[in-house]
Amino acid sequence: MKDLLGQIQIRVNENIYLKDPETSDLGRRIIEESIRMIDELGLEHFTFRKLAERLQTTESSVYRYFENKHKLLIYLISWYWGWQEYRLVFNTANVTDPVEQLRKAVRVLSEPVRNDDFFPHINTEILSNIVILESSKAYLTKEVDTEKSMGFFSGYDRLCQRISEMVLKVNPEYRNPHTLVSTIIEGIQRQKFFVVHMPSFTDIIKDGEELTQFFTRMAIVMTKTNPQND
Repeated sequence: MKDLLGQIQIRVNENIYLKDPETSDLGRRIIEESIRMIDELGLEHFTFRKLAERLQTTESSVYRYFENKHKLLIYLISWYWGWQEYRLVFNTANVTDPVEQLRKAVRVLSEPVRNDDFFPHINTEILSNIVILESSKAYLTKEVDTEKSMGFFSGYDRLCQRISEMVLKVNPEYRNPHTLVSTIIEGIQRQKFFVVHMPSFTDIIKDGEELTQFFTRMAIVMTKTNPQND
């Protein structure tokens, strides 16, 4: 099983990059070090020049892989949601009860992220911090409609679709599965941010079981209700 998992690759839409970073040692180093630097500096202060200096390579070498740091951010966010989809599939594969399947899905998304040794050049724990702090900058732009049409956010789309299908297994008559799922996913990220940076905005003490229980209750209770239209 370990050998099988070690062969898994998370696919990212090819329109996001100029050259697939997974195809070379430099490309993988660009991904590895950019995760560290964006976490350290924040996206605003992160530049390809600084990244090239850290890697002891040329700035033009970095530009061979990504057009700009916005595309790099989208790549990292897309990879993260693709990784979460892989974890979701793995953790629910043998679960037949729809409610338990939905419970496990919420747990996968809400539990504290640990580093995944099967992807040695990507620190998933640090990447999760970037998703919490920086992910909205990937799509709150004037170009979002064009980028959506090019499949830039397909990983997040697939994840939402998978969990929406779980919601409909619990209650085929539920009218708002995608709204519920995207609210839960975004809510989890916001609450994790509030726990660390704005504790007065939340009643959750720390990232962990309490957070999972809150969003599990939301998912199950909302899915089992079906409010009438006004």
